[in-house]
Parts: sequence; C-alpha cells; structure tokens
Amino acid sequence: MVPWSLVSPASRGIGFAIARRILQTTNAPLVATARKDLAGTKHKLLDGLDVDENRLTMLEVDVLDEDTISNAAAACKERFPTPINQLQLAFIVPGMLHPEKSPAQIDASSALLTFRTNTLGPMLMVKHFSPFLPKKKAIQPEEHDLQGLPPTAAMALMSARVGSISDNALGGWYSYRASKAGVNQVVKTFDNHLRTSSGDRAISVALHPGTVKTEFSKEFWGGVKQGKLFEKEFVAERLVEVVMGVGVEGRGKCWDWEGKEVLP
Repeated sequence: MVPWSLVSPASRGIGFAIARRILQTTNAPLVATARKDLAGTKHKLLDGLDVDENRLTMLEVDVLDEDTISNAAAACKERFPTPINQLQLAFIVPGMLHPEKSPAQIDASSALLTFRTNTLGPMLMVKHFSPFLPKKKAIQPEEHDLQGLPPTAAMALMSARVGSISDNALGGWYSYRASKAGVNQVVKTFDNHLRTSSGDRAISVALHPGTVKTEFSKEFWGGVKQGKLFEKEFVAERLVEVVMGVGVEGRGKCWDWEGKEVLP
C-alpha cells in the first residue's frame, strides 16, 4: 500500500510552503500542481531539501479548466491504482481576491472569476479527486505505511475567517466573503458524503490561514495588527499540524491556524 498526498496549486504562496513541508515531514509520494512551468516549480519545491526527487510528481492543473483537473486525476489513477493506493492528505488552496468596499464596486465579471477560482475550482477538485480517498471497506494502512501522514485521510480546502457569517462585523469584500462561505458549505456537504462512503476513514475540513506574507495579501499588510502577519512557512507548518490533528471529531468544520474552530 502506498498512501500519497496532494497539494493544488503548489507553485507559490501557502500551497508552495505546504508542499515543501509535506516533503520535509513525510516519506510519502506527493503530487503537486501548477498551471505552467512544471519543471521550474519542481526545481523550486525541491531546492535545498534532502529528499528523493522521485517522490514529487508535478501535474498541470488550472482550476478554471475542468479538463486539466480531469487529466490530472487520470494521471494519478495510473500512478496510484486504487484501492491498493489511497489519497491520505490533500490541500486544495486556490485563491483570488477582489476587495469591494461598497456595493458600488461590485463587478459581475470579477465576482464570477472569484467564485470560479475560490469555490467552483475546489468543488471540481473534490469531484475528480474524492474517488482516491479510502472507502469504508478499504484496507487500513499500517502505521509504517503512513510515512508521516495522518491516520485518518483528510481533504482540506482553503477558506478564510471572513467566510464566517456570524463573524462578519465589518462588511465589505462581498465576492470574497461569499465565495469563502461557499467553500465552508462545500466542505460540510462533502464531509456528509464521506460519512456514507468512507465512514471514519476520511474527512473533509476547511482552513483559515490568518494573514500570510504573500503577494496575495501584500496590499493589506499595513493594516494587520503587530504579530498577526505570518510567514508562509510558519502557516504551512501550523496548517499541516491542524489537519493531522483534528481527526474525525473535527470533520466538516473550519479550523484556523491555531487549531481553533471558525464558526459558520
């Protein structure tokens, strides 16, 4: 049995740091995706790491193009035939932000692109990659087979605290907030499916990374409280630990980088 992991996309930002963290802390195969320059991304992911480069498989995925997702899943099916091999740890982390401050700034095309990237893209990843998660009657991997991966298979989707309706005291960011609230609903709905198909063998969770020092959030660094702007390597370490630790009791919920639940 060969349990494996997935990070999509892994070309930059949090996804890049998570992929490197998994390479450093496990011995399992990792599938990482990028929209372009697969060879260059692979080189950067492996740079400075003392790991077997054969563990890392790069595949082209653009979450706006379902054909690329389908093709990547087909490549994984060939590389990791089920049910002998199973997807044990997955991070689905595409993101886009158009920060509307008022209703007058809402632009239909920008909002649609936000939803396609933040919500529909992860939903399509769930569609094509959920069959790789273990089923109820699948062979339970031995501890040595897990090679640093969690005992309960987990598929984590990137959400955000601003996706919480109960936590929304400031307003603004209409399309981003709504798209991340949608992610939380996708996670809960998918986890209900896993309860039936996988039982306690697989779960789905949403994640809030905090404000991370990446190009994605650069415009907003100045407004972040002292001590609340994090390096991507720190956040990657924390998010991997959170997903490793929540277990079946934490399924279907959104968890922040500290391991605290973000209420809907």
